[in-house]
Amino acid sequence: MHYVSTRATSASAARNPQQFSDILLGGLAPDGGLYLPAEYPQVTGAELDAWRKLSYADLAYEILRKFATDIPDADLKALTARTYTPEVYRNARADESNADITPLRVLEDGPQGKLVLQALSNGPTLAFKDMAMQLLGNLFEYALARNNDELNIFGATSGDTGSAAEYAMRGKRGVRVFMLSPHKKMSAFQTAQMFSLQDPNIFNIAVEGVFDDCQDLVKAVSNDLEFKARQKIGTVNSINWARVVAQVVYYFRGYLAATTSNDQKVSFTVPSGNFGNICAGHIARMMGLPIDKLVAATNENDVLDEFFRTGVYRVRKPSETFHTSSPSMDISKASNFERFVYELVGRDAERTHALFRKVDTHGGFDLSGAPGSDGDEFKDVAKFGFLSGRSTHADRLATIRDVADDYGITIDTHTADGIKVARERLEPGVPMIVLETALAAKFNETILEALGQDAERPAGFEDIESLPQRFVVMPADVVRMKAYIAEHTGL
Repeated sequence: MHYVSTRATSASAARNPQQFSDILLGGLAPDGGLYLPAEYPQVTGAELDAWRKLSYADLAYEILRKFATDIPDADLKALTARTYTPEVYRNARADESNADITPLRVLEDGPQGKLVLQALSNGPTLAFKDMAMQLLGNLFEYALARNNDELNIFGATSGDTGSAAEYAMRGKRGVRVFMLSPHKKMSAFQTAQMFSLQDPNIFNIAVEGVFDDCQDLVKAVSNDLEFKARQKIGTVNSINWARVVAQVVYYFRGYLAATTSNDQKVSFTVPSGNFGNICAGHIARMMGLPIDKLVAATNENDVLDEFFRTGVYRVRKPSETFHTSSPSMDISKASNFERFVYELVGRDAERTHALFRKVDTHGGFDLSGAPGSDGDEFKDVAKFGFLSGRSTHADRLATIRDVADDYGITIDTHTADGIKVARERLEPGVPMIVLETALAAKFNETILEALGQDAERPAGFEDIESLPQRFVVMPADVVRMKAYIAEHTGL
């Protein structure tokens, strides 16, 4: 299995073929693009039948071995077995004899369609990011040990990525984490999860700005190839291919759990900000998983919804980015979107590069086919199964109340966005699976507003906001950021 950059010419890719281990630690490609397989591995009906009986760990092994062909099978199997255990996913809400890591719960099953919630928040930080990040931590440690090397992870978070990464990497030999977050723009719980960690290999940096400022700093540092090499910089954001492919697994798991035969289809609604989670669903669909629709649910920061309705990708300025009650989706520049655009324009790397140069120079591009637009590829979006919808704070509150009243469960704000949009896209005969984003306790301020009572907290998180916090506040200045990294790595 070889990998190519979304911005690489065919000639340069042929001269420099990359395997999974080559791109595992690096994040962005040297040309500034994102990695994808040269060809997607295909899944057969016989494989799907056999996979219905597997544990989550064994399913992860079967899928990942199609992508990580340069890691010995025995090693990969051991890594997935160590990652996906009931002990790690201790909050699993399932039969103890079964301990399913990502159980399904049917919410509605009526004439309009079947609505299903897939629990993905049973890991150490109570968010779906754990599903990939725990594996990434083990993969990083494995790769570094093989080469007696070290890695400095430089990432950005709008809320859940940071804590998932830090919990996955804390104590890992040879790994330091430098995590950027927008200052005072996460929930109190999210902030405490990250900033209360006292591990010496964890560095939290609160950036004076919005998430997009943090993400721009990560890309600027990653594009300084000399600094990146000298400081041994890697990333855990969803620009990292290993992170995205680990998320592919739960789409297969959800499909197999919701169906009894391979001639059935399901759809997925995914709360979407940076396009990483739903990109994993797109990859599963390209592999042959019988997915009907992939529905991107946005909040008031509706860049993706606008594109999937109009064909116009228009990045918002920081002053136009809303601070909402589903803050992990307060993103106006979806970094993973480039992977889909690359497919949409026929894997034309030069055209992809030109479109994203226009994002940098003009704030977006237009594929609607209208006079003066940049192309007409929007007409081809439907064949990839994408739809979208938008949710507001008022929608969020109403959905949280409805789900609590009707089903007796408390959902978080992002999952509420997903359920609101999913209800608008239900179709008879095709189950709609909504991917849970996090446990409600992480966004208690809005739960209290919606329900008039606090969200239940799992054991161990009862008083996390009162713990001592360790972080620094810095401006969105790439020069100062590089100096801070160099000072604390000693390289």
